[in-house]
This record gives sequence, C-alpha cells and structure tokens, in this order.
Amino acid sequence: MPLYSTTSQIPERDVYYQESFVEGESAGQRCPPPSSAATTLRHSGGSDQSPSTEQGSPKTLLTQSYHVFDVKTKRLLVFLVSLAGIFSPLSSNIYIPALGAISKGLNVSGSQINLSITIYMIFQGLAPSFWGAAADTRGRRPVYIGTLLLYLIANIGLSLCPSYEVLMIFRGLQAAGSSATIALGAGVISDMSTPAERGGYIGTFAGGPVLGGALTQQLGFRAIFQFLLILNLVVLVIIVIILPETLRTIAGNGSIRLHGVYRPLAYKFIKEPTYLVDADHRPSTQKFSLSAIFEPLKFLFEKDVFITLLFGSIVYTVWSMITASTTAMFQRRYNLNDFLVGLAFLPNGAGCMLGSYITGVIMDRDYQRTAEEYRRKHHLPEGTKVDKNELDDFPIERARNNVWWVVAIFFATVAAYGWSVGKHIAVPLVLQFFIAYTATAVFNLNSVLMVDLYPGKAASATAVNNLARCSVGAAGVAVIKPLRSAVGNGPAFSILAGVAVALSPLLVVEWVFGMRWRVSRMERLREKDRAMKEEFEMNGSRGGNVEKK
Repeated sequence: MPLYSTTSQIPERDVYYQESFVEGESAGQRCPPPSSAATTLRHSGGSDQSPSTEQGSPKTLLTQSYHVFDVKTKRLLVFLVSLAGIFSPLSSNIYIPALGAISKGLNVSGSQINLSITIYMIFQGLAPSFWGAAADTRGRRPVYIGTLLLYLIANIGLSLCPSYEVLMIFRGLQAAGSSATIALGAGVISDMSTPAERGGYIGTFAGGPVLGGALTQQLGFRAIFQFLLILNLVVLVIIVIILPETLRTIAGNGSIRLHGVYRPLAYKFIKEPTYLVDADHRPSTQKFSLSAIFEPLKFLFEKDVFITLLFGSIVYTVWSMITASTTAMFQRRYNLNDFLVGLAFLPNGAGCMLGSYITGVIMDRDYQRTAEEYRRKHHLPEGTKVDKNELDDFPIERARNNVWWVVAIFFATVAAYGWSVGKHIAVPLVLQFFIAYTATAVFNLNSVLMVDLYPGKAASATAVNNLARCSVGAAGVAVIKPLRSAVGNGPAFSILAGVAVALSPLLVVEWVFGMRWRVSRMERLREKDRAMKEEFEMNGSRGGNVEKK
C-alpha cells in the first residue's frame, strides 16, 4: 500500500487564470514540470483545446495540478510538520513557569535567568536565516533532519545542566535547532498548497506551560528538557520515515521520484505510489553559499515587507513581554507554586490556539471573497480559480489584512492588562486570553502574507519574519522588568499599548500602497531574470562558436 495517495492516478487538473509564467518561477526560481502527464489547456467547461494565447495578452488558462497529493495526504504532512513546528514555541513556553525554580537551582538572580530568555530569542531570530536559505536551495528534508539533530544535542546538554553558563550555551543551541521548524513547515505548506489553502494550515501548541509547571513541580526543572529530548527523538524518527522532499525545484508537483536523502525511509519497506515517475533530467539544486544566507535580508529593504514586519514585530514583542513577566508577577501577587503558574498560562495557550484556527478560517474566507471580486471585475468565468502568485494586480494585501477589529481588541486589552494584576486573578487571565488570541492572529496574517509576497521562497520569507520579530522581542524581554520597576505594572503596559497604537497607521499605508510596491518589485525581478537569461544565452553562444573553431 502506498504511503501517500492522490484522488486518482493523475489527479483532476485545476484551472487557473494565470500569466505566462508558472508557480515557482518568480524571483528566478525554476520549477521542473511535472512528468506524470502532459499539460493540456482547456476551458473550465472541460473541453480540450490547443495551447494558445490571446493576441496582445500574456494570460492563459493553464491546467496543471499544483500538487499531486490529495487533501488527506496534505493534512497528514501538515500535521507532521506542525508536530515538528511545536518545538520552537514549546521550548520557550514550557520553560517560563520554571524560571523561579531554575533561579534557585542554579543559584542565580531572576534578572540573570531572564537573560536566558533573551539569548533564546536572539538565536531564535538569527538561526532561521541560515536554515531557511538552506531549505530553499538544498531541500526541506535534509534541513529538517539537521536541525532536529542539533536540537537533540541541545536537549541532552540541558538535561544534564550543572551551571548557569551551560544553561546559556545550550539554550542558544536549543533555539538554533528548534526555531527553523516553523520556517521549514511554512516552506512545506507552500510547496504543496495554493494561496487559497494556506490560511487554514496554520497551527500552534498551547499545552507547554502546563507541562512545564507540572514537570518542574514534581521532578525538577531538568525534567522539562528530558521530556523535550524524548519528544524530539520520536518526531525525528517519524520525519526520517515518512516526510518526502517537497521543494518544487527537486520534487516538482510531487510526481518526481526521489533519491538519496530526499527519499522517505518508508519506501524501502512499502510500495511506492504509482504516480511517481523519473524526471527527464536530474533535479538541480541551487548553490548554497553565504550570499544565499544574506539574500533574504534584502527583503527588509522592500517597503511593503518592512512595514508588515515592523508592526508585526511590535505586536510580538508586547505579547512576549507579557508572557515573560507572568511567572514573576503572578508568583508575587497571587502566591502560586510552579504547577499553578503553569495552569495560569492556559488562557494564553487557549487564545493562541483559537486565534490560530479562527484566523486561518477567516483568511481562507477573505481570500475567496477577494478572488470572487477579482473575477467579477475582470469578467472571468464562474468557477475559474484565481492564483494570486500569477496575477500581479490581485490585491493579496487586502485579502490578508481585513481584520481591523483584531488590532483594536489587542490595543484595548494590553492597555488594561497591567492595571488588572492584583485584582481577582480571573481578570488578568481573561485579558491574557484576548491578548494571545489577537497577537496570534497578527502573527499568522504576517506569516502567510510574507509567503504570498515571495512565492517560491517561503522558508526564507518566514525566516526573515522570525528574525525581525525575535530581534525586537529579545530587546523587549530584556527591558520589561526594569520598565515595570521604574513606573509600575499599569503604566508599563499602557505605554506598550501606546507604542502599538502609534505604529498602527502602517497598516493603512500597506492597505493603500502595498500592491503598487509589490507590482513594482515583481517587474524589477522579471527584468533582472530576463537580463540573466540573455547573458547566459550569449555566453553559451560564444562557447559554441569557440568550440566550432
């Protein structure tokens, strides 16, 4: 029985309204054509026709399956990468309820332990730039294996942690190993799914703080890292056995037979899917170099990207400052032990889960609504699928940012939060729920929009997003305790809400000018791609002339 399935030997082709280049070719990335069947052109009614393009128009109806995996298989793989993706938030959240116990166990101050959070966030921001570039050039699967092996080494070191210095070193390594899993997961999801499907494939993990509090209370803080070590081993084994390579320059639309490290171990023991075929030529991977690592940083110099990341980073920083200060504030104000502190994080975790799920549903709905408006505006046949990656004038910025009420709730709840601490414990916990819900909604919107803005570079785009928000977040976590000590809890969090409100006009700027800036960038990239192609052809022609002589 095959490990993966499709709805048929050659799945029903989707009809897309596209420009003349296909998914994966933007920004100079070439996608090998699927070899499972010849690509045909037909009307949405189903009749075949010869490949043709209307005179003077670059647009065609292209009937090529985006990916051969059916919905069931996609969900299986999304579950698998989501399982790996929990390590980044879980490693952070499971640690926070144990801050007091770690401070006592290693005989260091609370401020020193807070630095371990800052170190974690710094590495969490920096590492994905390396791993994301590697995943976008050399493949998702080998990078998954490498990062999880590094995470394994870090958890072994933390499980035996004898001193504060060792804690700091291995927390950095732990962040370097775990943080890339989210960027890699975004890459896999982008490889398999169209923009209309991506919003619903976002997830998060909410149980970390409860586990952290319970393990610390019963077994000591090192039990946290022993638990992560065991879970790490399980996920690593599952990925080695099941996860295939999905990078489209290597696997195409999933129909190309894989070899070596790209091939799931399961294929040694079970029958391969019948739709797999050998590629006409060996799939090429782009050269991985230092320039590939720093290339995604150029995204930050694009106006629409910078605006999106700046506001998202502030929201993430405020949420991180609230989360990082919860243990100390609640233990002092409400006299909670480690386990009860872990339980106090449940509203935060529930808000993250609901914010993730509901925002995914809203994004899919908004995308479909925007696509329908686009079809009416351009007089396209009913049922024609609109793929924004192939249409520069599709307003993806408005499809992804149509949740103004989320931002308003975030501002209000953050402003009220500091003043609520010391009142009945239910009040700050309810506010934490809404803060986590709205902050997660903004994270997901930013993450999906970044992938949409850079099709074919999903892991790198997510890594840049991670770099921006974790860099700002690390600074925020470092200053929250001095800020609270200087002005008090109420004024401190009101100030943070004021900073977020002051930057909110950036959302309006992106709404109004985002598409114009994106279109300009895509035209610039295509011009660069054409120039490189012409130079390559000229060099090839010269080489041929020399050979003839």
